[in-house]
Amino acid sequence: MIDLDLKDIPPQDLERFLAFRARVAGANIDDKTLLATDYLNHFNEIVMLLEMVPDMPEILEDAKAWEPKSYTEHFRDSTFSDKELAIEAYAHVPTKFRVPFEETVEHINRLIAQSLMHLENTIATGDEELLRLKASTCSRAVQKLMDVASAIIHGSSIAMQQSEIDEILA
Repeated sequence: MIDLDLKDIPPQDLERFLAFRARVAGANIDDKTLLATDYLNHFNEIVMLLEMVPDMPEILEDAKAWEPKSYTEHFRDSTFSDKELAIEAYAHVPTKFRVPFEETVEHINRLIAQSLMHLENTIATGDEELLRLKASTCSRAVQKLMDVASAIIHGSSIAMQQSEIDEILA
C-alpha cells in the first residue's frame, strides 16, 4: 500500500477529489482511490463457472453467456448500497489508479474470452484430465489478475509487467 501524494492530482481536480474522499468515508469505497471492491464480484461469478466446467461441461454455455461490464455498468445493475456514490466517485479516481485499474480490467476480460475458447476446444477433445487442468489454470489466471485489480483498488500503484500479463494470456 502507498499513501496517495496529493501532488499526483491536478490542481483543478484536487478540491473535488478531497470532497469525494470525505463523502466515501464510512462507505465500502476506498478513500485513497475512490474505487470499490464490489466491482470484483462481477468477475467472481465467471471464475466460479470456470471452476465448475470439468464437473459440469454443460455449464460452459452459462459461462459463455457472461458478459464484461464496465465499472459503471456493474454498479448501475447492482444492489450495492452505495452504488450511486461509487458511480459518481469513479469520475474522480486519480489517474495514478484509474489507468492501471482499467488496463487490468481489460486484461481480465480478454483472458476470460480466451479461457472460454480454450475450454470449449478442450471439451471437444473429450480429454477430461486436460479439461480439469485447463479449467484450473484459467480460473487461477483470472484470479491472479483480480488480485492485481484488488491491490489497485486498495491503493497499490504496482501493476503487472507486460511480460507477466503476456504469460498469463498465453
